Amino acid sequence: MNIPLVFWLVPLAALTALATAYYFFRTMMKESEGTTTMKEIASYVREGAVAYMKQQYKVVAIVFLIIAGFLAILSYGLGVQNKIVPFAFLVAGFFSALAGFVGMRAATFASARTANAARRSLSSGLKIAFRSGAVMGLTVVGLALFDISLWYVLLNIFIDNPQPQEKMLFITTVMLTFAMGASTQALFARVGGGIYTKAADVGADLVGKIEADIPEDDPRNPATIADNVGDNVGDIAGLGSDLYESYYSSVLATMALGAAAFFAMPHLQLQAVLAPMLIAALGIAFSILGIFLVRTKDDANLKQLLGAFGRGTNISAVLIALGTFGIMYGLGFENWIGLSFSVIAGLFGGVILGQSVEYYTSHSYKPTRKVAESGKTGPATVIISGFGLGMVSTAIPVMVVAVVIVLAFLSAINFDVANMMSAGNLSFGLYGVGIAAVGMLSTLGITLATDSYGPIADNAGGNAEMSKLEPEVRQRTDALDALGNITAATGKGFAIGSASLTVLALLASYTKSINMMLQKSGTYLKVNGESISPTEASIMDLMHYYNVTLVNPMVLAGVFIGSMVVCVFSGLTTQAVGHTAEKMVEEVRRQFREIKGILTGEATPDYAECVKISTQGAQRAMLFPSLLGVFAPIVTGLIFGVAGVMGLLVGALGTGFVMTLVMTNAGGAWDNAKKYVEMGNYGGKGSDIHKANVVGDTVGDPFKDTSGPSLDILIKLMSVVAIVTAGLTVAWGLL
Repeated sequence: MNIPLVFWLVPLAALTALATAYYFFRTMMKESEGTTTMKEIASYVREGAVAYMKQQYKVVAIVFLIIAGFLAILSYGLGVQNKIVPFAFLVAGFFSALAGFVGMRAATFASARTANAARRSLSSGLKIAFRSGAVMGLTVVGLALFDISLWYVLLNIFIDNPQPQEKMLFITTVMLTFAMGASTQALFARVGGGIYTKAADVGADLVGKIEADIPEDDPRNPATIADNVGDNVGDIAGLGSDLYESYYSSVLATMALGAAAFFAMPHLQLQAVLAPMLIAALGIAFSILGIFLVRTKDDANLKQLLGAFGRGTNISAVLIALGTFGIMYGLGFENWIGLSFSVIAGLFGGVILGQSVEYYTSHSYKPTRKVAESGKTGPATVIISGFGLGMVSTAIPVMVVAVVIVLAFLSAINFDVANMMSAGNLSFGLYGVGIAAVGMLSTLGITLATDSYGPIADNAGGNAEMSKLEPEVRQRTDALDALGNITAATGKGFAIGSASLTVLALLASYTKSINMMLQKSGTYLKVNGESISPTEASIMDLMHYYNVTLVNPMVLAGVFIGSMVVCVFSGLTTQAVGHTAEKMVEEVRRQFREIKGILTGEATPDYAECVKISTQGAQRAMLFPSLLGVFAPIVTGLIFGVAGVMGLLVGALGTGFVMTLVMTNAGGAWDNAKKYVEMGNYGGKGSDIHKANVVGDTVGDPFKDTSGPSLDILIKLMSVVAIVTAGLTVAWGLL
């Protein structure tokens, strides 16, 4: 077993993250939940969230067993996949689900405690909400890195291959297929949780705010408990599984690219595999430091609160950037400076992406304020203005990602532009892109803490409203919630950007999987009239062999299919929210009509029925769009072959990346435009402009919290499924 001593820093960092998360959880649990009413409301939300998660896991478990059976057929029946894959698929899915569940449990315990702490001071509420969000962030990175390091050790022990280079290539390629479990679970969690939370939110807003003219989170609104439950199962549990999968896939893809790129350099191959794991471990250490640096004064305004978060994340990013030079130099890379700059390109590309999303979605800036102002002429112009903003907002992120890809690629090959497409430079450059994705996600421990903090603050405000606490408490929780909307949008920017880089790395890894399948079958490649052994073939040789060019109709067909899958998936998830929201609206109207005394406070609404509607709607509607991501690359591969699958992945990446930016940024702008009006601008709460912006917000809800954030998982899932079923495509593809 060839495992160097420095590797053990990786599982150590993972365990440190989990221990710190447990410390934050225990510290939070020692705080009081407040009054009896606050405790009662928190228990309703907690019980509803756990009940939904249990129901979702039952459905997902059945689907997982069916997919594991399919993978078993590929592995044991057809012999086109490694026999470990079905088991690792289940393990990765379990850890992804566990990360989301742990974060959700911490959030449901933290919301009332945050509201109660806000009775003392703003800084007390911030500390509890943020440290509770850090439970999610550190659990995600800790479990992901622990899973990776565990499989790395086990495969090194049990795989017997006398050739070290071949063994490392085999281990990393097999480990990459494990990401399918994490991606599948993440998509179910995001889609199901997103449908649940937005159906409840839309129903609560349309009837409560517009028709009944009652405040948000008013206990008289029958959908308010379902809305608060939804924040936890969608924005917390779904988010946790989502970013677990992003982190997991980026590290595994880069490990596989490193093993392939440095195959002919035995003295550096192991280091290339270790580098992404060590950068991730370093990211954990400095993320923990950054979390402890986030603090603020009691009288802080929104700008100062945002500055406190920025201090923690920026210091973490700078320290990781500096530490990367030490890692690359210590591992002995000849081009250690260039590879370090590849990581830094990804790291600071993520920061710019986050700032871009903040600019277009925060009500502190002109674009979102213009959306709010458009409410003067009604809801139609709010929708037009917000959707236009979403489309315009794609320019900066797309250009940033394009620059990061080129810089990361060129840095890894010492800017040898004249020979950038040579066999060696192409592999090294793609490794640079992969390690840039790891750099972009290296601060995930703290960036996910700031993202998870938002729903906790939102629920704290709901608890304060329903418990009828002092007005200044709600003002403080609203300040925390407004900050949470900005940090959530920033977190989505990181997720979107890292997804694009990770998919590009996975696309390159797909060619490596095809190569391994050709080696296994003993197939020689005919390129330019010569027969080439798969062991000697470069990526370009494979492209020539399968005629992966833009004039190949199979590739073009795949591009169109990939773009179509993204649009159909978005339509299905958005319609699912709409259908469930319709039932929610009718139920809330029915209760107002039939249960006398709700609006006067003399009767208690039937919260359970609204929770039931969201639960059933989410369970029914999440299956087909989620399975679309699994079956699309399989069917495309069987009909159009390898060239068709390459086109599919490129089409899905391009369309999915742009569409997720449009949907998340438009939705974020609509949400914060509404909040800007609620702060007293343009007539404030209850005005016609406010009601127009509420309509815009309800349109944006499924965009920003269901369809949009699910798309980055979809494109990664399709890429990983293509890798897992590469053997099936090679052996059984028709064209």
